[in-house]
Amino acid sequence: MISLLHTADWQIGRVFSQFEPDDAAALFEARFKAVELLAGIAAERQVDAVLVAGDVFDLQTVSDKTIRRMFNAMQGFAGPWLLIPGNHDSALSESVWSRAQRLGAIAPNVVCCLEPKPRTVAGKFTLLPAPLTQRHTYGDLTDWFATAQGEEGLPRIGLAHGCVQGILSEDIDSANPIAAGRAAQARLDYLALGDWHGTRQIDERTWYAGTPETDRFRANDSGQALLVTIAEAGAVPAVEPIRTGQFAWQQLEPRLAVPSDIDELVEKLERVGSSDVLQLRAQGACDLGGHNRLGAALDAARARARALVWDGEALRLDPTEEDIQALHADGFVGEALQELRAQQGDADAELARDALLTLARILDLQGSARTGAGA
Repeated sequence: MISLLHTADWQIGRVFSQFEPDDAAALFEARFKAVELLAGIAAERQVDAVLVAGDVFDLQTVSDKTIRRMFNAMQGFAGPWLLIPGNHDSALSESVWSRAQRLGAIAPNVVCCLEPKPRTVAGKFTLLPAPLTQRHTYGDLTDWFATAQGEEGLPRIGLAHGCVQGILSEDIDSANPIAAGRAAQARLDYLALGDWHGTRQIDERTWYAGTPETDRFRANDSGQALLVTIAEAGAVPAVEPIRTGQFAWQQLEPRLAVPSDIDELVEKLERVGSSDVLQLRAQGACDLGGHNRLGAALDAARARARALVWDGEALRLDPTEEDIQALHADGFVGEALQELRAQQGDADAELARDALLTLARILDLQGSARTGAGA
């Protein structure tokens, strides 16, 4: 029996530029912590090897420090690590991999498979790697698996990075294709894949592990690694997903129309915690009171969440007559409020909304000051 820990798409060095600097730094650091966690899992479960199916690094130009830190994060597992380049870190003539070698950062138990050739690992299984040597290829780099020879009686394990054709429909015509049914055609006991950032089973012997630390707003079952157990050559593998992700990425796109919609959104924001990375895109309309309540809830949620990205461009501010009367806006100021209110359906809707909100706040503050002075 052999046991393997299958992971992929670490994307070490990814820069999260859409977030505020402190949030981006925390998400950057989380990817190193994910590797440390994988090493701990591999040691605890006493696996025979860790398979890393490409895109270990997010780009070729990561710093030398990042390269060293990544390999240092793997030190918690002393067994074999088997890595292949993906499309983000392909094995070019000069690459992040060649720099790692020059730096002396790669430990003896770490095997960077930069060539497509069989490897017998610890006398327990034959590894067939399909490393990407350029960012995009349009031929199937796993073709050679079918004719590859391995040690008799040992399980055959494929390791590749790309798109299974006809399965992941949105990527059917993408680069780096992998034939559907490759595991059966090449007599593989297990085919470990990378590129799809979520955990996904293709067939009984073919899986995408997904990224161990979620990195995008898509519900694709990410933040996991796969523990793979194979009883003997030819046996169907048992696959167990293991949660590894630190942060939970969520995307909310509420449509606001009535006050109860604001109530529901505020309740959701009140449940946001320190492990949440939230993107909120609101559309529709709300009055001044609802807008103020939502703003307060957003401010409180930002202080609790790991990161919160707010997009209210499609949310129209629609003060009621009662809102305007409560602001004691009459004469020219009242007319300006009404004009800005009407302009929110025009091309300059965002400017009109911001101006309306600013004017409403000024009037509200003036009203509060008058009330305080008369108390």
